[in-house]
Amino acid sequence: MTSPYDVIVVGLGAMGSATAYHLAARGQRVLGIDQYKPPHAMGSSHGESRIIRQVYYEHPLYVPLVQRAHELWRKLEKDSNTPGLLTVTGGLMLGRESSGLIKGARRAAAEFSLPCEEIRHDQLQDRFPPFMPLSGMKALFDPAAGFLDPERCIAAHIGLAVQHGATIQVNERVLGWMATPGGGVKVRTTQGTYEAGRLVLTAGPWMHELLGAMGPTLNVERQTLVWFELPGDRAMWEPSRFPVFLCEFEDGQLVYGFPVSKRGWKVAVHYEGEPVPDVREMRRTIEPHDIARVRTAVARLFGWVADANVLDAAVCPYTDTLDLRFVIDVLPGMPQVLISSPCSGHGFKFASAIGELQAAMVIDGHCAFDLSPFRLDR
Repeated sequence: MTSPYDVIVVGLGAMGSATAYHLAARGQRVLGIDQYKPPHAMGSSHGESRIIRQVYYEHPLYVPLVQRAHELWRKLEKDSNTPGLLTVTGGLMLGRESSGLIKGARRAAAEFSLPCEEIRHDQLQDRFPPFMPLSGMKALFDPAAGFLDPERCIAAHIGLAVQHGATIQVNERVLGWMATPGGGVKVRTTQGTYEAGRLVLTAGPWMHELLGAMGPTLNVERQTLVWFELPGDRAMWEPSRFPVFLCEFEDGQLVYGFPVSKRGWKVAVHYEGEPVPDVREMRRTIEPHDIARVRTAVARLFGWVADANVLDAAVCPYTDTLDLRFVIDVLPGMPQVLISSPCSGHGFKFASAIGELQAAMVIDGHCAFDLSPFRLDR
């Protein structure tokens, strides 16, 4: 009996929802499965905003990918009739000349001839009044940076996938999967068993459950996002006047934040999170020490945060590879199984492009980008 599906996608967060859409748009019979009902707050794709940057300090290899993602986010807005998925504010990067943030940003800008403005120390506050210049810090400005609305991006991708014929199963947990003798796959869930020719696993912090020893070494860390009440004139912090920002201090600690939103002013610490041995047991409650960790870090840049009121807070797991690069590869000996989505805390911005390239890998066996840095055996 012929399977009704060409591809099963497990996990419909950032990467899975985009992959399901691009597969369905290319005529594949797609089944998307998620153990919750996306968009939801149980994984790594929530919290109202995600930074998108073009001057990519982590490594220049990401620049072409984020440029394509930028184009596809705009296309998603149009195709789904969902304006405002991407808001360009510009991005401010602060750090010492020797910091990884500043050195990496300069490298990416130089390699790809990207616009990257250095703002003089004595002009920073004139340009962006809330920022107090810190001694010894450089300020670089990425005019293409901004933020995405993760929940609405996921909903748009899933909505378009359904329009193109995809079947979406929610609140259905995958219990296991296996390769079939004919070169396909069989997936067993809490609701039944499904077969398809290909399988795409994009389950973020749950990847270890699905792969065991076959998968990469992954570390999950629990991050706290905090929304503070702003002092003074709120207009100074609106997206039209306040950029997304990253600041790396001399000791390597890195904080980031956004313009003000309905929930308040959102900030967080990048990495340094609480280790999570089992994501199903991850602490979801917010404790005073969680708030204190973020407050203390951000107050190094904005002193008033030390006494600011907390309006909201949330937790978000990072799923980190050992080198903090992504994994996008087929399993050894199982070319019908593509694994993706351990994004190491910096992946959401790429989801639209990764969905496209993963659809190409499944259908065509290759894609337009060099994915060798993301191989399992790198």
